[in-house]
Amino acid sequence: MPILGNVPDRLPPPGPSYLRERDVRVRDRVLRAGMARPSTGPDGWWLGVAWLQDADGVVSFRDLASAAGPPPDPPLVRLGPAFAGELAGMIREEDGRLAIRLGPIAPPDDPSRPWLAPAAIRIALGLEPARAAAMRPNEIAEQILTAFARSLERIARR
Repeated sequence: MPILGNVPDRLPPPGPSYLRERDVRVRDRVLRAGMARPSTGPDGWWLGVAWLQDADGVVSFRDLASAAGPPPDPPLVRLGPAFAGELAGMIREEDGRLAIRLGPIAPPDDPSRPWLAPAAIRIALGLEPARAAAMRPNEIAEQILTAFARSLERIARR
């Protein structure tokens, strides 16, 4: 059933996760975080797609908000710092800022209700060269998926 128009409140799972899914505990529910096979962009950035799902498909960010309702700021405003914190030491700095970009897969139909969007994001990370060189690609992906799952739990607790 659509939320307001074109973006359904549930997306189907994007397919099997590239890595073993991670449990994400949100109050009395156990959801699963998954990730598509990542790639490296021409500029050296690590690129991936991650999502949060239950048995019916990708859940809405609203499922992570408190029972009293979602906060006024968009979910990525909260997810970004939590995610970057989980990856401390892995993300390089560029011009004094962390090289991290997060974007929704499908934005909400109503920008004034940003939590009514599927909990699926595009991830772009500039990794610290020394850390990236010391890890296999699967190890990097494992750390990033684990960080995604933990950051979702952190924003759900607020």
